Amino acid sequence: MLAVWDDTLAHPVRGRDRELATLTGLLDNTSGRRGTGMVVVGAPGTGKTTLLNALVEHAEGFQVLWAEGSAAESDVRFAGVEQLLRPLESLVSLLPDDRGRALRPVWGLPADDEGQVGSLAVPAAVSALLGLAARRQPVLCCVDSAHLLDSASLSALAFAARRAHHAGVVFVFAVDCTADTEVDTETSVWGELPRLRLGRLDDEAAHALLRDRLGASLPHDLADSLLDVGHGNPLALVELAESLTPEHLCGRAAPPSSPPPEGRLCRTLGHRLSALSEGAREVVALAGISEGLDEQLTCRVLPHHRSTLAEAVRSGLVVLDGDTVRTAADTVPSALLAALTPQDIVQAHHRMAEAAEAVGDRDRAVWHRAAIAMAPDPALVADLDDIAERARAAAAHATAAAASERAAALTSDTKERARRLVAAATDHWASGRPQRARTALRLAAPLSDSVLGARVSRLAGEIELRRGDPSVAATKLISTARQLASTHRTLAASALMLAGEASFVAGDNARYCLTAKDAALLCGPEEWPATRVVREHFTAMSATFRGEHSAAAAPLRSLVELGETTPDPTAKTLASQAAFTLGDAERSRDLALQAVVCARARGDESGVPWALVYAALSALLSGQLSAASTTALEGLQVARSLGQSNSAVDHVTVLAMLAALQGDEETALQRLQAANTELAERGLGRPSALATWAAACVDLAHDRPAEAFDRFRRMTVGRSRHCVPLRVMAVPHFVEAAVRCGETEVARRSLVTFEHWANTTGGTARVALAHRCHALLAEQDGEAQERFTEAVRLHREADAPYDLAVTQLLYASHLRRSRRPKQARELLREAVQLFDDLGATHWVERASQELRACGHPGRGRPHLSRGLSPQQERIAQLVADGATNKEIATQLFISHRTVDHHLRNIFAKLDVRSRVQLAALFR
Repeated sequence: MLAVWDDTLAHPVRGRDRELATLTGLLDNTSGRRGTGMVVVGAPGTGKTTLLNALVEHAEGFQVLWAEGSAAESDVRFAGVEQLLRPLESLVSLLPDDRGRALRPVWGLPADDEGQVGSLAVPAAVSALLGLAARRQPVLCCVDSAHLLDSASLSALAFAARRAHHAGVVFVFAVDCTADTEVDTETSVWGELPRLRLGRLDDEAAHALLRDRLGASLPHDLADSLLDVGHGNPLALVELAESLTPEHLCGRAAPPSSPPPEGRLCRTLGHRLSALSEGAREVVALAGISEGLDEQLTCRVLPHHRSTLAEAVRSGLVVLDGDTVRTAADTVPSALLAALTPQDIVQAHHRMAEAAEAVGDRDRAVWHRAAIAMAPDPALVADLDDIAERARAAAAHATAAAASERAAALTSDTKERARRLVAAATDHWASGRPQRARTALRLAAPLSDSVLGARVSRLAGEIELRRGDPSVAATKLISTARQLASTHRTLAASALMLAGEASFVAGDNARYCLTAKDAALLCGPEEWPATRVVREHFTAMSATFRGEHSAAAAPLRSLVELGETTPDPTAKTLASQAAFTLGDAERSRDLALQAVVCARARGDESGVPWALVYAALSALLSGQLSAASTTALEGLQVARSLGQSNSAVDHVTVLAMLAALQGDEETALQRLQAANTELAERGLGRPSALATWAAACVDLAHDRPAEAFDRFRRMTVGRSRHCVPLRVMAVPHFVEAAVRCGETEVARRSLVTFEHWANTTGGTARVALAHRCHALLAEQDGEAQERFTEAVRLHREADAPYDLAVTQLLYASHLRRSRRPKQARELLREAVQLFDDLGATHWVERASQELRACGHPGRGRPHLSRGLSPQQERIAQLVADGATNKEIATQLFISHRTVDHHLRNIFAKLDVRSRVQLAALFR
């Protein structure tokens, strides 16, 4: 991504690649001595000066003339022309006498009687002088803040720009966005000069700008808060970044609510506001405080004088939409409020509150009165509590959090203030604003008693688990559970459950098993279902981690039954994990999706990404690759929207594993690279193990067994070493790599553990894989054939199409080497079809090659059904909706090359030749 530099900011402003390309294209058009002009229009802070400076850097071979309008010289006739043309003063003598005399007043020299300056004389002379200069070399005229030029200069330079195509001169004007710049070309000073409008930066460019300023370690939730406040305005984002303190960066202080009032952006808006009449300023204040929520109220309190509304609209700060007024799209609302005077804001809130009460909208009246309350007010606090409760019940957590926070600020009793802050933090977390949640918790902690303090610690631990260091989260949560054990056993059990998950994510089995002892002491057999779920979970998983699979079987099954009868989303997620451990993929996926439905019914999605991990893994277990991909993509989207970066990494590594199993090396490595930084930074053991497994599968798929073998061996060191379940699940691929490297004894030893698990709690799908491993290790042909046959039968019984196709491919390869090509061909034809249905293009080609080696007479690939796979259906639909290949790749988290490949297959299957024809089929 392009980074262009602005001398005034001394840092790169990103995201203007396309706009800069448009401007540099103007320079290319001067060939043949043809000139051009353009007006760059944007709100304050959108990077107009930045683009002009970047354009100058690209103007090699041009003579650059620069002028900048200023309020101080806006009444000085021809001040702007003098500033721009000063470097050309020596050329005036080469102009015809009438043109030279016309320019004399520009430099303060009197004109003689024959050289009186007429309405056209100076503009024509300016145009002539620039044309003369352009005969020597191309000329670029950059006019920044052109809206502040004196009127005489503006008219003269606009006149010259409209005639630049005759002279080989490039004009670029930078103008602040106001209604005056949007009028039609017949009445505008710019005439038909094309406009280049600068809008908001997209989120990716805004994030890049913040990283340039603050480094890659900027907390994600803080960055998201700055993006919300900055509204995509480059200058606002830069000033926000510069205003951060260590307290902001570590979460002890709430993120800034606006760019600094003393900064350039707020000062610019302040100057614009000060030029307005009192009535127009009142209109702007009403739009600023309404936040899009009070449009109907706003129209009731707007001034009736159309001239006042017109003046406010001409300022460019607001727009009129029918009978309502709102802040202009490019204006930064937080900066506008910071630039308004306190008196303007208080008066606007008073008027809106009165209007709300007049129409019976009590809630809006409460909001506006609370916004300007300066002292504790029990009545207002009670009203805000009521608003928060109703918003929470409707899953409007952002509204509930705002109401609780404002109520806390107006509460004098410290205990009640702490309670409301904890409620606000819980709602912030549920609405995907973890930084705000952490800040509220830090404010609540010193005000809380022991019980409320434990609730603070529990929520802080959950936030740390989902987006911080899981080892730190485990320590916090275990301490909290012990603190609550004697008073709030259910809450303590919940904290223990999260501590166990944190230890699992961190890959710390030892601490997990110690936590299981706490759970056994805390959760007796007579406890409520919630604590029984926690007890069974720890009993089962700690036995699994110790390799005691027989001891794990009964509690795992009990946990599944509890999950099916308990409406709690957490219980259902743990039951899904248990069913997954038992190898029951269908039941695991069903329980995970039930957890998602229950969580959403309660209006709290904070547990949804965790549940979707098991929904995706269970689909992966059963070979339903398309369903696994869809689920993981949904989980990734939800995790990111909630600020749960650790959960997002979980889903990215699942997606990497899916691409690896399909043999899509480019996509798999792209996804692994996206996860690597966070895996290392936060010590995420479980996703690290899955990432290593995925990378090894890529090596296996591309005939690099030695590299795959080395990767699997690395799973026995570091944090991945403690992820016993994933290490055991990876054994079938490890055995394949080891056999191909001649390491059969190592493979046999690892198979013992896997087979014990498969035969006790692993399920039919894993028993089938154990038979496949024995077939690969078999020294006698008869044993290999018997094992392969049984593996194929069990794969069918378990409804695992991917594993079935892989086993058929391996079996067919064995049959071909044993000189039984006819039997091999029968297996391979089905394998090719299965791989194609799963979208595993690489494996289709591999199986087709093996089929040709067995003497199949067909070309490359056998004839396949023209029906699209689910992945191809999604890509085709996105194309029909107008998405580009790059946009599709980003949305589906696959590589651009993979999208190209799928599109070629889609075109072939549907017998279309263009995206237009494809779109027509999907309309």
